[in-house]
Amino acid sequence: MAEVTNELIYEVLKGIQTRLERFDERFEDISEELIGIRTHMHASQGEINRIYTRLGAIETRIDRVEKRLEIITEPAD
Repeated sequence: MAEVTNELIYEVLKGIQTRLERFDERFEDISEELIGIRTHMHASQGEINRIYTRLGAIETRIDRVEKRLEIITEPAD
């Protein structure tokens, strides 16, 4: 078994430090990607909300037209 010396411990610690630095870089990259994904999801949700709003307005208009034309059908439950 190799003798444990200060130099050996120093080399091991340098290796650990190098690996931690690479981990930090990867973590930053992943964090940036997650921020991008989150931003895209919020934008998509906003678009979906606008679509539902438009559909609700269209449904209201159709209901008024049906009432005026007296072609109202009973809703199916």
